[in-house]
Amino acid sequence: MAGWDSEARPIEVEATCEGRGVSALARALILAGGKLAAAGAAPPQMSQMIWRAPNPAAIHPARREVDLARREAFAGFRPPLLLEQCAGDEIQVVLRALVAAPISDDQSVYQGYTRAQLAAQMSPRAQVPDMSAVFAKWTADGAAARARLPGGLDIAYGPHRDQILDLYRPAGVVRPPVWVFIHGGYWQASTKDQHAQFCTGMVEAGYAVANIDYGLAPQTPLARIVEQLRAALWFLVREADALGVDASRLHVSGHSAGGHLAAFMACDPLCPPLASAHPLSGVLFLESLMHLPMGKILGVTTLDDVAQLSPHGMRPRSGVRLAFAIGGAESDEFKRQSVDLARAWGAAAPLITPGANHFTLPEGLRGGALLAQAKELCGI
Repeated sequence: MAGWDSEARPIEVEATCEGRGVSALARALILAGGKLAAAGAAPPQMSQMIWRAPNPAAIHPARREVDLARREAFAGFRPPLLLEQCAGDEIQVVLRALVAAPISDDQSVYQGYTRAQLAAQMSPRAQVPDMSAVFAKWTADGAAARARLPGGLDIAYGPHRDQILDLYRPAGVVRPPVWVFIHGGYWQASTKDQHAQFCTGMVEAGYAVANIDYGLAPQTPLARIVEQLRAALWFLVREADALGVDASRLHVSGHSAGGHLAAFMACDPLCPPLASAHPLSGVLFLESLMHLPMGKILGVTTLDDVAQLSPHGMRPRSGVRLAFAIGGAESDEFKRQSVDLARAWGAAAPLITPGANHFTLPEGLRGGALLAQAKELCGI
């Protein structure tokens, strides 16, 4: 592990946006995060946040939409937060960080990468110039799809406030089979609502689609997230008659962190039987995260954690059909994880979508080779 200079350099940045509500806060958080990065700091190094607003209650972090806005900017990293009242019609965000310069960083920690190289390899956000634009597009497209798709929204499958799912139904199909979609966000950000558009292709193919939310880290560690997804699948089986679906034909797909969860469900003997699993650009070798700050956020800090939660050390259950996919523009390590796990599990080599980065890959579920792969996996 690299050593660190004992002298930490303090950094402070601020950003102000017009408005009184969550949308103004979201813009200010993204802007402040960009300034923090330009100053040479990263979210794990933040030591304090200050939010100033005319009505602090409107942006209180206990509100779900506020929490999601903060996660879109900084994932699960959350230093102490101070809310202050101010005059006017603006929201101000102040970020403080302490940055200690590494003395050396030439030691390999995983797969021949130094810690800094590994962090870059495992950061899909580094592939895109503006993550706020990605989230804005997903939010708009997801809202439009949810409004258009028939079915039931926000069905509770457990006691946690985020244990909810949408069930979209195909027109004219009696007791359709079920295709489950699990969203990504490094288990720390995003929601099902931002991913409904990626479910339309399978609904049009005659499948009921369960679009699943789950608790987010660090409040919900990865081990608990796994338990929640298991509960969601059993809910679909238990309530199949009431929901009018055929859960004996259960297919699971997921993107990024959701790809990990889809792969895990394929192996988990405590889950209901699955017909297929379709990990898309999954984080499949959790040992890679042990060496990074997010490992602590997720509760993956030891090899024992890896053994319990990482699909790469497991075997899929008998009868589960498998297919993998990855974007052609993704990092070498993301590609390696899908390639190596597919090989270890005896699956076909992953479908590589030319030119797709981590965030554009799931667009292929709306049409094209990725949707064709999903249909073929389901036997369509």
